[in-house]
This record gives sequence, C-alpha cells and structure tokens, in this order.
Amino acid sequence: MSTLPSEFADLEPFAAWEIPTQNGRYAMRLSSSMDELQAFYDAAFPRLDAALAYLDQFEFGALGEEAKRLLWLCSSLVTVSFPVEVWRQARVPDSGASAFDCVLEPAV
Repeated sequence: MSTLPSEFADLEPFAAWEIPTQNGRYAMRLSSSMDELQAFYDAAFPRLDAALAYLDQFEFGALGEEAKRLLWLCSSLVTVSFPVEVWRQARVPDSGASAFDCVLEPAV
C-alpha cells in the first residue's frame, strides 16, 4: 500500500523516514548507518523541489495523509543533510553525549 502521493512512488522504499516528530527523525538518524543515510539522501534530495512544489498547493492545515507523509519525508531529508553533506557521520562531531529535545512540534 502506498503511503506517498503517486508522483513520489519512487520514494516508497524510504517510507521508514516518514516520521512525524523531530525527536523521532533525530533518533532514526542516530540509529542509521552512513550508507543508509546516503542512500536516502541520494534518492530524496533530487526530488525535493518537486516535493515542495507539490506541498505548496495545499494549505498547511489541510494536508491529506499522503501529503503529510511527504512533508515528514522532506523533514527527514533536512535531518540527514548535514551528516551526509558535511560531517560524514550521523552524530554531531565533538559533541559527546549531548542531545536536544523538541518540546513543541507544528500541528499538521
């Protein structure tokens, strides 16, 4: 069963990244290998402009379930972009055991 709009069916293999919370996305990033992060980034980044154009046709509070999942996938892409593009590791370099908690998420 598809979880994304049909235009983005090629991203279905990355459905595990359709995570609704920042804390969940960060936990997924930390538990993923660099190969997994790179594979997700390589598949999703070239589709980002199309995904944002698709999402722009909706009011924020009126996103359907498939559009929400696409938004969450895009949010996950943001979460993995620095590890892939800059650090080449899932954790923030030289940060030890530091962590952050997001206490308020946008309501979709």
